[in-house]
Amino acid sequence: MYFVPASGSLAHFFESEENFRQLYPRPVQQLDAMHWSPLSVIEKAAAFLAANKGAKILDIGSGSGKFCLAGSYYQSDAFFYGVEQRKNLVDHARHAAERSGMTRVQFVHKDFTRLDLTQFDHFYFYNSFFEHLVHTDKIDDSIAYDPGLYDYYSKYLYSQLKMMPAGTRVVTYCSWNEEIPPGYELIRTGLNNFLKFWIKK
Repeated sequence: MYFVPASGSLAHFFESEENFRQLYPRPVQQLDAMHWSPLSVIEKAAAFLAANKGAKILDIGSGSGKFCLAGSYYQSDAFFYGVEQRKNLVDHARHAAERSGMTRVQFVHKDFTRLDLTQFDHFYFYNSFFEHLVHTDKIDDSIAYDPGLYDYYSKYLYSQLKMMPAGTRVVTYCSWNEEIPPGYELIRTGLNNFLKFWIKK
């Protein structure tokens, strides 16, 4: 059951976490607190990543699309893209974008290793590889989990970020920094070092 605010006010959805979750059906709402970034984190990250007008920002492992939707709300001059391997979550993200009226967001159903990262300017990463490790919370059982994939994905992202041009910005949340290659300067941190802001020099 979805909630539709009176007068279709977009701001309503971003007044609280509870309001934002109303964009989704209950099963997706129940995953939100564990698997997707808080609005307060997204607001800070989006402000850093949208450094230039028209910036193309990619959320790697976009899940329900929360980062892209909220990021677009906070930074309306940027374009937000999400790549996610679970089709049902991509469908929920697209539906939420339609309901909220967000037009500068796009969601791609794909393994991120099959996406050309050079078409984007900046990146957000809330350790979407972590669920491949043993004894970690999983979103569902629709994919095969393998600790080896954590290493594979981390090394792949490392190699791709290494090739990005100077000025590339990355925000990581709850990451061990294994995907950040040399050459990226840690500009600042927040939330007891769980949130990090990087720029390639």
